[in-house]
Amino acid sequence: MEMVKSFLWIAAELTVLFFLISFLLSALQSYIPYQKIEQYLGKSNKSIGVLAALVFAFITPFCSCSTIPVVVNMLSKKMPFGVVMVFLFASPVLDPTILTLMGVILGWKVTIIYTIITAVFSIIIGLSLEKFGFKRYVKNVIVTGLQEEEKQFNWKGAWQETLSLMKSVYPYLLIGAAIGAFIHGLVPGEWIASWFGRETWWIVPIAAIIGIPLYIRLSSMIPISQVFIMKGMALGPVMAMMISSAGASLPEVILLKSIFHKQLVIAFVVSVISMATISGFIFYLV
Repeated sequence: MEMVKSFLWIAAELTVLFFLISFLLSALQSYIPYQKIEQYLGKSNKSIGVLAALVFAFITPFCSCSTIPVVVNMLSKKMPFGVVMVFLFASPVLDPTILTLMGVILGWKVTIIYTIITAVFSIIIGLSLEKFGFKRYVKNVIVTGLQEEEKQFNWKGAWQETLSLMKSVYPYLLIGAAIGAFIHGLVPGEWIASWFGRETWWIVPIAAIIGIPLYIRLSSMIPISQVFIMKGMALGPVMAMMISSAGASLPEVILLKSIFHKQLVIAFVVSVISMATISGFIFYLV
């Protein structure tokens, strides 16, 4: 009974927050000049391109798999490889809706630190892959049918976009709420605190590695992380698992294999695990 109550409470809280945040952001996105941002992505000035990549990643609510077609489209338009890689790493982890949920549920200090860390590491990894010549491991793949449409604001459009986002993301929120309720009701807090509450260095990389095959979307990880922290799990491994599960997944790796050679796919997976692990250690410190 306690588990059911916990699920209903978490699900109700997430439903209200997600709907209100999604509707507000859908309305605001009508004023975003997507075509102008795309022009900045292709600029020869690397700093402008990188900044545009982060902005584009932030305003496009894509999961790791949904990012792939956009990446292919960007590569086919001959955009700088490093800028495209920055977007590839940043897009799944910088979702404005989920970041707002994270701020409300886990706290704004955690969210701000998370945003800064993931943005900085996305830049470092993306530009490093370009510097070390990984562009040569990109296959010649072109997609068609990806056209950007100019958005004009209207309340009906914002409502429809909110409903569409609810259909695609909301089930994962409920899954996360269900898992969180299960952990809250049946997994002893003493067990989690004894194993994952210690500031032992090896727990962080293990959490980062575990996060990738789980394929838990960031939207599902928010309520799960909340319960883990309530049960006594340290923030470092929680954030490491959150970043790795959002930044990469087995389905995404399979999709990447169709556009990248294995050298770049391996570099991508290692980079995500490294970003998640180092981020976990940073959260230990702060």
